[in-house]
Amino acid sequence: MASHKRIIQGTVIKKAGDKTATVLVERRVMHPRYHKTVKRFKKYLIHDEKNATKVGDVVTAIECRPISKTKSFRLKEIVSSGVGS
Repeated sequence: MASHKRIIQGTVIKKAGDKTATVLVERRVMHPRYHKTVKRFKKYLIHDEKNATKVGDVVTAIECRPISKTKSFRLKEIVSSGVGS
């Protein structure tokens, strides 16, 4: 398949039901007027087939076909285990 799949990396902030995790992705952008680096955040729902993630984990997710109305990323790997519950 020729299409490019996006990969996101972020922190699990919530376990939202069965096989789903909410991931907060931070990106740094230059402010157009003040030319200062500012943080922008976005939350993604990712599909976690084995319920392997915990709150606080840093994970990478890869784009896939829409699994539900709001889920179109699936867990690729757990980069580091968090301190959270």
